[in-house]
Amino acid sequence: MNLANQNPFKPLISLSLGLGIPALLASCAQVQSQQPASITIDGSSTVYPITEAVAEQFQSTQKNTPNITVDFSGTGGGFEKFCAGKTDISNASRPIKTEEIEACRAAGVRYIELPIAFDALTVVANLNNDWLESITVEELKTIWQASAEGKITRWNQVREDFPDRPLNLFGPGSDSGTFDYFTEAILDESGTSRGDYVTSEDDEILVRGVSQDPNALGYFGFAYYEQHQDQLKAVAIDSGKGTVLPSRETVEKAKYQPLARPLFIYVNSASAQDNDALKDFIDFYLDRAPEIVGDVGYIPLPQDAYRINFVRFNKGEVGTVFEGKSQFDLTISELLQKQREF
Repeated sequence: MNLANQNPFKPLISLSLGLGIPALLASCAQVQSQQPASITIDGSSTVYPITEAVAEQFQSTQKNTPNITVDFSGTGGGFEKFCAGKTDISNASRPIKTEEIEACRAAGVRYIELPIAFDALTVVANLNNDWLESITVEELKTIWQASAEGKITRWNQVREDFPDRPLNLFGPGSDSGTFDYFTEAILDESGTSRGDYVTSEDDEILVRGVSQDPNALGYFGFAYYEQHQDQLKAVAIDSGKGTVLPSRETVEKAKYQPLARPLFIYVNSASAQDNDALKDFIDFYLDRAPEIVGDVGYIPLPQDAYRINFVRFNKGEVGTVFEGKSQFDLTISELLQKQREF
């Protein structure tokens, strides 16, 4: 795994008699000027903090440090680049979609799907909001469905005993896997979201928006709430079995439904075969994930899940277990079973 033990220079077996010292020195200088290995990562802003933390730790352990670029453009934006062969790893807050599978197939990009954490997708309000402690799935549907656009604009339209105040919404854009998952989970797979709200692929911008607006309501990944608990208020979700707040415990006990979801990285199989630094990085990622995932603010998977991932990755087992769509109300144990049956 240690790149320091990998020699990028091939031994000089023999030299012809006609090769002079200046030519030899020029040849060595050319070899030494070769660029270090590079790894390019894009995709989900939800997964971004995990991968960024892994990359920082990985680089700190390497003597011959690879160039690692970690960006975010949303899960959909990331897959667009990944399936065009422009990135080595795609962070994703939902499984790869059917149309993305087809795009990867058409471009000859084969991928290894690795679930790396669970998230409690979190609905948040401003700290000064003193009327909202919990919200039902049906009320979320009332707020976010396309037919609410321009019509459901005040809090008392959601619930009669809410105040007659503006309802200002914040959420991810349509390239986001969080947008996809939330929309399908709350509105069902055929539903579409309203578009008249403040959008951003940068969750920090959404955090800032909700924290500065007493009439705000928004949603994003749990880690962003965890990092800003002093600025935000988490809203309990009632899916018909009582109100449940997002937390590691409620996700692990399969109580936080339907907004608990797996998080993924997708690895370009050919890149992993050709780039030793990428292979070492993924091995490092899977080894350190349980600790880093928890530190960042998400829910680690059981150790068995990372062991299965390690075997799948090192065997180069390509494809997805999700058949091109998200599975709602999926529990951690059910995800583990899917991995075992792949």
